[in-house]
Amino acid sequence: MIQKLKEKGFTYNSTYDWLEGEFNGYQVKISIVTENNKVWRIALQDAYPKSETQIKIRFNTLCNQFEQNKKYLPAQDIQRLSETENISYEITVHDKQYQAAFYQLGDINSTDLYAKSNEELEQLSNNMVWFTISKYEYGEYIIVMFYDNLNNHANGEDL
Repeated sequence: MIQKLKEKGFTYNSTYDWLEGEFNGYQVKISIVTENNKVWRIALQDAYPKSETQIKIRFNTLCNQFEQNKKYLPAQDIQRLSETENISYEITVHDKQYQAAFYQLGDINSTDLYAKSNEELEQLSNNMVWFTISKYEYGEYIIVMFYDNLNNHANGEDL
């Protein structure tokens, strides 16, 4: 997986054991998470923090991009962030989390997907993409995004 990402222009940072490069127009850091030598998660995080206003725009833009892409189907109702949403207050005082999740459909025929329940969709798609707003420093935020291959995730077989 690391070699494939290097071929796409990412560079390996041996000091921090992650890859760095451009993804979807933003500089990111990428970590690969494995289970039994199989990739089950690719985690991306913004390389540079954003202000509260910038992170609202980035979050809403990502929601729009995934909703418009026919390879993905929302796993939940997507809540857009309004201009008046006080992210700092909500995260700090109410421990609120801002997240969006999507099923990665791949080659699945999407004609009747909207009639299926979340449980049925989970059986059709073993890949999920989800992202969240993470507090970086006071008044600064980053997006952390996860591409999960649920087939390769540990299911307690090593217990």
